[in-house]
Amino acid sequence: MKLKETELSNGVTIIGIEERDANLSVADEFKVQILEKIAAGKHKFVFSFKKVTYVDSSFLGALVSILKSLLPVGGKVVLVDVNSNIQSLFEITRLDKVFVIENSLEHAQAHF
Repeated sequence: MKLKETELSNGVTIIGIEERDANLSVADEFKVQILEKIAAGKHKFVFSFKKVTYVDSSFLGALVSILKSLLPVGGKVVLVDVNSNIQSLFEITRLDKVFVIENSLEHAQAHF
């Protein structure tokens, strides 16, 4: 899975998901890569969906698993650049109540 990682001075890690389809074929690898970062001490993440056009339930499950791993260590996840179809999926599954979803990186950074 292709990810673009940027580390900000305040300890926030921006992860750009470089796949068009965030589905079963990349969900496990995504989860493993992020869990490795959590184990290495990173606990503040912004996931950018700018290039993502499709998300399936397995990728949603990976996101939930990542969030569950972060909660005990006081970590946080903010999602940005979510298109309207993906936003609708978060709303239908009520995951918009679980994840913070922002319109821009600037708004996302305000959560840290």
